[in-house]
Amino acid sequence: MASVNSNQLSQGMIILLDQTIYRVESVVRVSVPKGTPFIKARLQNLSTDSVIEKNLKVGQMVEEVALNERSLEFLYPEGSDFLFLDLSTLDQVFIPSNVVGDKVNYLKESVEIRAYFYGDKVFSVELPQFLELMVTKTEASDNPQHVSNAVKLAYLETGATLEVPMFIESGDVVKVDTQLAEYVQRI
Repeated sequence: MASVNSNQLSQGMIILLDQTIYRVESVVRVSVPKGTPFIKARLQNLSTDSVIEKNLKVGQMVEEVALNERSLEFLYPEGSDFLFLDLSTLDQVFIPSNVVGDKVNYLKESVEIRAYFYGDKVFSVELPQFLELMVTKTEASDNPQHVSNAVKLAYLETGATLEVPMFIESGDVVKVDTQLAEYVQRI
């Protein structure tokens, strides 16, 4: 950890404040006509994903934190947690469901993710932007067949649902943008 002056805060920095780790989402220096200027920071709590606004004194020292990034491979759900394999050490890593969040919709065996650690605790995980997933079931659409951009609902092997073009059928493998939760193409 390194101490930084509140004037040096910038978007994307990871800081420790009040025993909580935050990512700086935005920072603005506020000058008031009759008063002391201050730094207004918008911070995302990496444990809960909640966002707060915090006012800091100009020149206040805060601790910058370096998160350790590691590649993990998904193995299987274990109770309310998820079991991963650390690809560098071959250790098993349990990640709580609140950290995985809605990314669970795209987890299947052997998917490789990036996990961000502070000490032994995982604060966030990132999926690959694109994954290839099998369609297990599709539902008929209410849209008329002659509409060129007609879509229907598809259920993926991971349990996620996705709008897909009408020509996609059960058993097809589709490329999915995990960050936008959108269909990209049939494989």
